[in-house]
Amino acid sequence: MDQAETLLGAYGVTDAHDRLLTADAPLAELQERCGGDLPGTLAIPELLALVQQSRRMGLRIARGFAAFDGDAEISGFARIHPLGVGEGGGCEVLVENWQRSVVTFPSAREMAERIDAIDRATAEVSARLDARQCLRVLSARAPDAQALEAAALASLGGDWTTLVELVGITHHQPLHWRLLDGAHCRFAGSQRNWRVRMIPMGPDALEPQGFELLLVAEEPLAPMAAPSPADEDEDAPEQSPTRLVGTALTPVLRQPVARIIANAETMRARLAGPLRDEYSEYAGTIASAGQHLAAMLDDLADLEVVESPGFAAAREHVDLADAAARAAGILGVRAANRETVLRVEGQQGGAVAVGEFRRVLQILINLIGNAVAYSPAASTVTIDATAPAEAGRVAITVADQGPGISPEQMARVFDKFERLGRHGDGDNGMGKDTGSGLGLYISRRLAEAMDGTLTVSAAPGGGALFRLDLPAA
Repeated sequence: MDQAETLLGAYGVTDAHDRLLTADAPLAELQERCGGDLPGTLAIPELLALVQQSRRMGLRIARGFAAFDGDAEISGFARIHPLGVGEGGGCEVLVENWQRSVVTFPSAREMAERIDAIDRATAEVSARLDARQCLRVLSARAPDAQALEAAALASLGGDWTTLVELVGITHHQPLHWRLLDGAHCRFAGSQRNWRVRMIPMGPDALEPQGFELLLVAEEPLAPMAAPSPADEDEDAPEQSPTRLVGTALTPVLRQPVARIIANAETMRARLAGPLRDEYSEYAGTIASAGQHLAAMLDDLADLEVVESPGFAAAREHVDLADAAARAAGILGVRAANRETVLRVEGQQGGAVAVGEFRRVLQILINLIGNAVAYSPAASTVTIDATAPAEAGRVAITVADQGPGISPEQMARVFDKFERLGRHGDGDNGMGKDTGSGLGLYISRRLAEAMDGTLTVSAAPGGGALFRLDLPAA
């Protein structure tokens, strides 16, 4: 926004019906550009609200204000003085330090990045594709997309479009990614319509190194009917205490929370029009709180899974170096925002474990995400898939350069709802902790379900070092 014009002030008078009777040239021009007449009802919404408040309360008001005249933003300091019944019940309006600033709208690239961020926040299915659009990993948050996630796990390395039905597209793959971006699709297990987003990855959009695939639902998930008492399991008291949240509330709450995040991001990015800086910051805080709530819902759903009787992980070969590279790629933007370097050590095929790939990836994303959050800016997080292990075992470690964990905290860091594992306790940049205290507890339960272990120790040179041991393939 470049300043174009500054005036000492502007003066006007309204009557008891909030009609602007007289006004200096700048105020009169703003009145007309907002669709009003002179004399006529005050057409500047921001000033009208102040005038109405001053007149109703009979008090003087002095407050900053900003308005949009169609081409530029008008800002200043408004002083509203009620005239009283004897003067017709109107108000004097004085705007000091009147400034008219030309609005510089975001570039096409900035707008595209903001739209991508909104779609990432609302997507209920996300995946990574290679340069040939073959599936590398897929994760689903929606209950009606669990069948899609299972099918994707069984067909990693294949064409992702074989898992869905593209609406209105009769051509067969390979299709250029721009033809798929914005398309609609359906898939087995879901009655909803889904919008496809294909976001190229790499420095050259003409020759992407891979793609971020997002599926955004066009409508919310229909609430599930509550089970009747006759349908309840006789062993219900022995089931997970999070059953109500994980099974009943999480699917119902996830979509409204996603919409809150999307709307807040729209306001924060000023996609709906000009907005004062403090309100944009408020919207950013709302979006952050919504993302925290969404993460907590995911944690509670995972908690129900790992605590359910008979929970077991799949048995497949998992290349730890490949899983580390994928986890680092998923968290690359978050790390870049904190100027943190994610260094992956180990060659693919050098350490192959027996476990469930998506569960290993989930553990690594949690460990790396914690390391980025707790490390100082401009530091390095090292993910080492060459860690030595006992015979018949393989290991991967995640080490940060943060303040470390005391011996007393090490004994508690994997406890359920434990949030005292680090000094600073997961500061999200707003000065307060945003963790649910479930991530490490769930990660250890997942490791144990794969006959593995998850431990913590001091990293060389300070910081914390988390180690995941699994059976070797």
